Amino acid sequence: MLAHLIEFVTNHFILSGIFVVLLVLLLFTEMRKGGKSLSSRELTALLNSEQGVVVDIRNQKDFSAGHIVGSVHIPYEKLTSRIAELEKFKDKTVIVVDAMGQHAGTSARELMKAGFTAAKLAGGIASWRGDNLPVVK
Repeated sequence: MLAHLIEFVTNHFILSGIFVVLLVLLLFTEMRKGGKSLSSRELTALLNSEQGVVVDIRNQKDFSAGHIVGSVHIPYEKLTSRIAELEKFKDKTVIVVDAMGQHAGTSARELMKAGFTAAKLAGGIASWRGDNLPVVK
């Protein structure tokens, strides 16, 4: 199987090159759509300078088990209908946090469409906990 792939790439290097370029462009475009990805350190700096607010989009059970201090809880399914609750944070960066980063990009995109400056925590709350940063219950 691998030998066939190598043979194809060797025989059709222009086609293969175009495919790789298009794949890279697609990945780049998709990553930019969901807003900037922030590391735990960048998120902490935004919160400490009071330039950001965390919106946790996990379900109630996961949020209650532990969340970032000062997080606003709006479940993923209800974000669009409750976006008006975030109007008071329009002058700040809204950082979307989920479990592992799977829905944060979509939510950040929705917030950006609504006129917010939005970003997402890379890796979600799992990366926050992985960096041994505090959560509250």
